[in-house]
Amino acid sequence: MIIKIDDDFDLKKIADSGQCFRFNECGDGYSVTASDKHLFIKQISENEYEFNCSEKDYNDFWKSYFDLDTSYRDIRKRINKDDEYLRSAAEYGKGIRILKQDPWEMLISFIISQRKNIPAIKASIEKLCALVGREIKTEKNANGDNIYAFPTPGEIAKLSDKELSSCGLGYRDKYVKKAASDVLSGEAELYKWQDLSDDDLMERLLKLFGVGVKVANCEILFGYHRLDAFPKDVWINRVLESKYPEGFNFDKYEPFNGVMQQYLFFYSRSNGVL
Repeated sequence: MIIKIDDDFDLKKIADSGQCFRFNECGDGYSVTASDKHLFIKQISENEYEFNCSEKDYNDFWKSYFDLDTSYRDIRKRINKDDEYLRSAAEYGKGIRILKQDPWEMLISFIISQRKNIPAIKASIEKLCALVGREIKTEKNANGDNIYAFPTPGEIAKLSDKELSSCGLGYRDKYVKKAASDVLSGEAELYKWQDLSDDDLMERLLKLFGVGVKVANCEILFGYHRLDAFPKDVWINRVLESKYPEGFNFDKYEPFNGVMQQYLFFYSRSNGVL
């Protein structure tokens, strides 16, 4: 089906923004796998996109996944005219959107992401998905590769230590195994936590084995779609130190600091921090 999107929407920038690990360039478009769903999407004109899904799947899942009811153009208009660096970052990153992703998938993905580069993160996640082997309607992507759903907590909990180790997780394998166990036991009620305040959600996440402040903030922003969360990694810390020595104006951009973070992250990582 053809969808017209009259707002900031750039598939390449979203794919390269560091928030998703199963969103990849494929042929003349992009292969997107989320939980147990798969989409091939390509741009066919300036603001028209072809989604290879049914109208029902688009309305029930993909429209929300791409956060298409939110105007990112309006969010960019909030940027202070005197903040030249953020204005440049937002212009450079125009088209990025914060995807509405699954809390379980994001928790495991960002646990795996610790001290790994993006290609290595993607490789480990795909190995984990293939290891469990739950194919999505036996689909293949445009490159002819099998497409596997993201493993459930139960599926990960059944894997042996040797099997998990084969996914290249390194020391993170014990964190992944414990997260699966905690969700299965009810100790980590990820979906019930959606009703918690940001502070209470952060407190619960930090109690999970292997979850620090950065992973928790990524989970809050990308897994729970709390658009004010502001994860800090090496790139963001450099930006804050070099461009905002007197402090970033978080009050000004509330409740969209997470969107600003994505612009800053994408811009600084692509161009370096001067």
